[in-house]
Amino acid sequence: MEEMRRENFQSVFTKELFDKIDEMIEEKKIRMENVRMLMKRVAFEKMMIEEDQKKEEKDEKLLTDVCECYALMFDCMIPGNLLVIRLPYLLKAASNKEENEEAKEEVEMALLALTGFGYCEISEELYLNEIKEIILYHQEHRNLTRLAYQSAWQFLINRLDNDKSLEDTIMNELHFVREAIKELEELTRNVNWKKEKEEERRGKEAKEEIVILRWFDIIMDNISQCKLRNEEFIRFIGSIVGLYRAAKDSLGRICGVCIFSIALAAKSEPEKVDDLLKGGAIDVVFEELYQQTLEDENVCNCLDAVLAISGRFEGKMDDENGEDENGEEIRKKVFEKMEEEGYEDIITSFHETIGFLNKRLYYQLSLNISDYFVNI
Repeated sequence: MEEMRRENFQSVFTKELFDKIDEMIEEKKIRMENVRMLMKRVAFEKMMIEEDQKKEEKDEKLLTDVCECYALMFDCMIPGNLLVIRLPYLLKAASNKEENEEAKEEVEMALLALTGFGYCEISEELYLNEIKEIILYHQEHRNLTRLAYQSAWQFLINRLDNDKSLEDTIMNELHFVREAIKELEELTRNVNWKKEKEEERRGKEAKEEIVILRWFDIIMDNISQCKLRNEEFIRFIGSIVGLYRAAKDSLGRICGVCIFSIALAAKSEPEKVDDLLKGGAIDVVFEELYQQTLEDENVCNCLDAVLAISGRFEGKMDDENGEDENGEEIRKKVFEKMEEEGYEDIITSFHETIGFLNKRLYYQLSLNISDYFVNI
């Protein structure tokens, strides 16, 4: 606001606009906090359009800054004409390969702003080559911060919601699973998991926790949206299992997202039960269920995973590998594992309860679900 010229300010905040908003306030059609947001939005949109339409002396730095502010303030509520204006400036800023700190901060801010596009539909020709180049360059040179790299992936994987043709690019060309494994394993090694007091966990550990949770936002979107699987998925599941075990005695929130991701994978149609078995996911589910104290949300997710896995073997065998004999061998291994850990008791005790909760959208109920279960 301080940098706006007087004529720019006056062209945005007109008397007519103020009168209209004042009338809406009087009629209680809008709250004051929303008035402030509305006025900011009007100002940003007008500045972007007018600056972009200039034929000469276009201030690209100003446009980039305004685009970033707009994205971070208004999330994905973007009119189509402004989307076309914003995207090129943000991608251009994010593609800067200079090594100085100022340039890295600008790249990080541009990529973070790109996540503000949410799941809105965008034509591939507007972004795909640029975002691929950003990700591939980082994989070779490691020039991005963790936040910037996560943001690049989040922007791309969010596009899967409207464009399934991106699956091959994400999985086989940019190798998302391989990169996620690398990041999770590095974070698992580097975090000091033994700190128990909350005040001691502030600082580096708190930041690392945020980084891990951001990766899981992307991982869970990938599991639910992408149908392609490859040979790296066993190690991928193993990296989630390893993180769960590392965080088990100190960071319950991290354990929660690990369990949720396992449940999501178990319910995912293209996921192979054999991958879950070999990756150690089934062991983790039972480890969580056998704890003396259970988080209600984790209980639900564990039971979701157990029922999803056991459901694969009900009725006609779902042949995952194209060979009945191989599929039966997987089935046998899974059931042996479940029986070792009390599979029969768990299914008998919980199946009816889960049916009851499913009918009532259990994830929205404010009750102590674990109180209804026998601690086996």
